[in-house]
This record gives sequence, structure tokens and C-alpha cells, in this order.
Amino acid sequence: MLPITDTHQHLIYPDRFKYDWTGGIDVLRDRSFDIEMYEKLSGGQVSATIFMETAVDVDHYRRETEFALDLAKRDDTSMCGVIAAAFPENDVEFEEWLEITGYNPLVLGYRRVLHVVDDEVSRGHKFRKNVRSIGELGKTFDMCFLEGQLEIAVELATYCDNTQLILDHCGVPNIASGDMTFWREKISDLARMEHVACKISGLVSYCSPEQEQATAVTPYIEHVLEAFGPERCVWGGDWPVVNMATDLPDWIGMTKAILAEETSENLEKILSLNANTIYGTSFT
Repeated sequence: MLPITDTHQHLIYPDRFKYDWTGGIDVLRDRSFDIEMYEKLSGGQVSATIFMETAVDVDHYRRETEFALDLAKRDDTSMCGVIAAAFPENDVEFEEWLEITGYNPLVLGYRRVLHVVDDEVSRGHKFRKNVRSIGELGKTFDMCFLEGQLEIAVELATYCDNTQLILDHCGVPNIASGDMTFWREKISDLARMEHVACKISGLVSYCSPEQEQATAVTPYIEHVLEAFGPERCVWGGDWPVVNMATDLPDWIGMTKAILAEETSENLEKILSLNANTIYGTSFT
């Protein structure tokens, strides 16, 4: 069995932090999704994880990072690194945060959720300059855009050509619509830039209830693999957000089935080895 590196592991600790965004989601609201639950659900199929900031309320993001770093130091978890929340649009605060965290080897990179703010935030010179600062430290930046924002992702990637960028959730395609035209074009545009990688994650959440999930997501996975190649794709569980559509074991099984025709070499790259290269670390 090939080992899996989960590059998108959320955790929710409502007794420690506030997550306003979960308020309207029945399967997540007021529920705990902790490291012990994840380890049990993954069933030994995941050998390493990267914690992905979970969009805590803004006044909690530093404490969430500190907590995740403590988890990553433990010997009894599979967590080997942290993607911290950051706000590159806030110059002074961002510079201070980068000074605090940027030289910690367990902080692999940063993310700013961008589909919840005005598009001009990520188009601003200050924002783009600060994302370049992330690259200057050898850290990564995960891009979280909706399909309709992918032109902005292209602009950001063009400006921040010194930074390893990872497009979360294959660019959040509108799978329910059945129209791949715009998404396909912009994914191809992003894939032409060698410093951009793509994360195969979250896709089942964008299907309609009527769609058979594996059938619906397969052409999207096939296109990102064709566009980015097996060397620039990584896998993410997106747990527990994935529970909105399925669950972690089913998503693992689904993606393995979709990727079954890949060579063993390419499968190992996608599910594990690329995480080392793209996030600049080595998992043990």
C-alpha cells in the first residue's frame, strides 16, 4: 500500500477557538474534529499530514498556529508541518507575523482564504509584495480562490513568480454546473507557470446532490493531471470539510480508484513524494 501525505488536514477545536464560518453547516457546527479522530479515520493509510489553517476567527489565528505547531512536535501524530494563516494585505501585522514564524522549519507556508473577501484584496500591490516576501523566505503560499476568481489567481501567480504557489481544491470548480470551459482554460493558464502546483482536494463538495461523485470529479482530476503533470499535483483530504459531501475514507478510496491507471511511479509522486518537493520538507 502506497503511503499518502495529506497536504490539507484541517482540525476543529471549538473549545479552544472560534470558527464563525461553520455556523451554517450542520455537519460541522459546534462539533470537535481533533487529531485523535483524524488518526482513527485515516486508518493507517495516511503516513504524514500537513495541517492547513482552518479559517478561525481572525483574533484566534496566531494561537491556532501555535497549537498546531505543538501537535506537529508530538511523536504520536502524523503531522509533520503547518500551513499558517496570514493576512498579506496588512503590512505591519504581516511583517511581524513573518518575523515570528518565518524561520520555524515546521511552518512550511501560509494561506489567506480569498473567496470571502473583496477581489481587490489579492489584487493590491501590498498583498502581492508580501506574498513575494513569503517566497523570499523559501515558504509556500496556498491560493484559495473560487472558479470565478481564477483570472485573479493567474494575475497573482504572474506577479509572485518567486514563490511556490499551490492552488487549493483544483481551483474550486463549479462541478454542479457541468460546464468546464472557463475552469479548464484558467487551469491551463496556471499550469504554464512552473512555480504553481495544484492540490487534488475538496472536489466532492462542489458536486450537486444528483451527481454521482466519482463520475463527476473524474474529468477535473484528469485535466489537472494533464495540465500540471504528475510532478506538480498533491493530494489533500480536506477533512472535516469533506464531510459535507462524503467522508475521509471514501474520499481516499475514490481518488485511489480514479488514479488507478497511473503508473506506480506517478501515483507515488501524487500521493506522497511531491509534497516533499513542493512544500520543501522531508517526511519521516
